[in-house]
Amino acid sequence: MFQNIKEDIKAILERDPAARNALEVILCYSGFHAVILHRIAHWLHNHNLKLIARMLSQFNRFLTGIEIHPAVKIGKGLFIDHGMGVVIGETTVIGDNVTIYQGATLGGTGKETGKRHPTIGNNVVISTGAKVLGPFHVGDNSKIGAGAVVLKEVPPNSTVVGIPGRVVKKDNKRIHDQQVDLDQVALPDPVNEALRRLTFRLLELEKKVDELEERLKDETV
Repeated sequence: MFQNIKEDIKAILERDPAARNALEVILCYSGFHAVILHRIAHWLHNHNLKLIARMLSQFNRFLTGIEIHPAVKIGKGLFIDHGMGVVIGETTVIGDNVTIYQGATLGGTGKETGKRHPTIGNNVVISTGAKVLGPFHVGDNSKIGAGAVVLKEVPPNSTVVGIPGRVVKKDNKRIHDQQVDLDQVALPDPVNEALRRLTFRLLELEKKVDELEERLKDETV
């Protein structure tokens, strides 16, 4: 557990330019507090102290605004940035070096039993307000765009945007030792791209119509 806590601090210092030192992270970062309290609650849950674990997770929610079920499995280096409103359901599994922004939900889609929440791979970024709902896998090095609603499997090295979520970028592979890509703005926009292509096509057709009209006038004269 202590090694994971060390990795959590390191992750925040690497990914948040506002974090000046480890002491500031320990004292002032609610996302860090939420992860630490969850690791304790998870230990209690695994040692069959489930009621105490749930009570601790509820206190965690009250203190930080972040709700994590004590059964959730979390790898090292999780960074929950400005985490107010983040919800992580019971059967969720989160890999290493994952970044989650405020208002994100890792949830289920109904009253199913068993595995009903997502499995998040390594080096994944889940942007502000994104909803990942269901018992599927989000592949390593993928990015979920702000406000996206993801309802099906996400391949590794992919970017997902929209409602419902669509893969708009794939296999733009990162170098192994590269930092996690935290850019939430410069994401592909498939709707805008389609409209742009239609606009260019319309301009081409209008030009051809004008040329045909001019030719008909010349032939008439």
